[in-house]
Amino acid sequence: MWILLKNKSFTKLFLGKIFSNIGDSMYAIAAMWLVYELSHSAFYTGLAGFLTRIPDVFQFLAGPFIDRWSLRKTLLITQVCQIILVLIIPIAHYTGDLNVWMVLIIMPVISCIQQFSYPAQMVALPKLLKQNELVKGNSLFSFANQGIDMTFNGIAGVLISIVGAVSIYLLDAIVFMVGLLLFWTLPVLKTYEKEKQEKQKLTQAFQKYGKDLKEGFQYVFQSIISKFFIATIIANFSFGIALAVMPVYADFRGGSTTYGFLMGAFSAGFLIGALLSSVVGAFPLGKTMIVTYLFSALLWISSAFLPWDIPAVIVYGISLIPLGATQVLLSATGQRIIPSSLLARVFSVITSLSSITMPLGFLIGGTLGSVFGGQIIFAIGGLGMLSISFVWLILSELRRIPKVNDITPETYGLKRSIN
Repeated sequence: MWILLKNKSFTKLFLGKIFSNIGDSMYAIAAMWLVYELSHSAFYTGLAGFLTRIPDVFQFLAGPFIDRWSLRKTLLITQVCQIILVLIIPIAHYTGDLNVWMVLIIMPVISCIQQFSYPAQMVALPKLLKQNELVKGNSLFSFANQGIDMTFNGIAGVLISIVGAVSIYLLDAIVFMVGLLLFWTLPVLKTYEKEKQEKQKLTQAFQKYGKDLKEGFQYVFQSIISKFFIATIIANFSFGIALAVMPVYADFRGGSTTYGFLMGAFSAGFLIGALLSSVVGAFPLGKTMIVTYLFSALLWISSAFLPWDIPAVIVYGISLIPLGATQVLLSATGQRIIPSSLLARVFSVITSLSSITMPLGFLIGGTLGSVFGGQIIFAIGGLGMLSISFVWLILSELRRIPKVNDITPETYGLKRSIN
């Protein structure tokens, strides 16, 4: 993997993503805890998660724009907007105007901005790497996501208990500024359409937008691509249920520090899985999904009822290792078989479809958590992993999927490129 870091453009994108994710991680911890601190209600934490995740459902609308916009400019603009928004919270706090509804409004606005930022990073990756480097590149990107989350979720939890959630927002602004400067050093990353033709007039662009949107949906629903991401759809619902009651569950086990450790364990499991993805990729993907997700379900559910806090956190983190590995492999599979000209559209459609269930999970989890408490509802989230194992077992087309490096577009009747 270190060979990839010799690619200067990839390294700049990678470092920029790291600092961007540091800001996102600390903000996410601070925001959810701040909502709980201001409301002391599982319902409001569930509502916060619902409002934050709803924009993910409409990410497919961003895909056609990202396919045409300068990726570098997209990354820069989204960073600037995040800096401005996170500064609103501490300013409101110091003026005495901060309330739970202000946080509930700002959270989904930032989420809307991320619908352009994250797909742009994913589309930039295969433009900077070779086909046979994509699994390793995605693994490093997953490290940027989960490794940073693991570290700074825990740090944010500790900092919240020392200086308060509001102070985290000031640190976020500084971190986002560093990410902005790193993205500024990236070369101009032209999109597919910019390489192919001159800039279109505004009216022509909107006409083409509708056609592009349709192409993205058709490619997903008329191929095996849609079945690949059934696991993501189910997992997102499970995460929504569990994360909605996480502050309440953490408060039951010890408070804001425990909350940070739980979120750190969440990311640690994904990180370890991502780092093991090359090893896991040596086995057929279909069988791997069946076995590892069964393992994940058993550990997740048991962690909720362990009487010891630290072992419970550790077991929960271990239960998420399979998800970290398979997430990298599924992303690499998509990048191998989806034409480069459709990458942003298809990944945006997939993200939107798989994200529909997470807001529902947050809303249902928060509502049930206010009645039954955090522990029971947190455990229920583990049943989603069991469902994924079952789905891949009963669907023969998924069960028979080979190793990632053995998968080709032609295997499933797809084209390598679309003009």
